Amino acid sequence: MTLFLIGLALCAGIIVSALLAVQLGNTVSAAITAGMASLFAAITYVALAAPDVAMTEAAIGSGLTTVIFLYAIRRTAEPPQE
Repeated sequence: MTLFLIGLALCAGIIVSALLAVQLGNTVSAAITAGMASLFAAITYVALAAPDVAMTEAAIGSGLTTVIFLYAIRRTAEPPQE
C-alpha cells in the first residue's frame, strides 16, 4: 500500500510539473520544470526497481537536456553583437 501511494505521488508530481512547464510564460522556468518532470520520472523508475533506466533518465533527461535548454535560451536571448 505504501509503494502504491509513493508511486501515485510521484506520478502526480510528473503531471503537475509537466503542466507547469506548458503553462508558464517564462522560458527559463518552463525548462526547469520540464527537468523536474524528468527527475520525478527517474525517481519513479527507482521505485519500480529499474535503476539502470533511472540513471539514464536522471543523467540525460533531467541533467543534460535541462542544461542544453538553458544554454540555448541564454544564447538566443542575448542582443546581437556589433
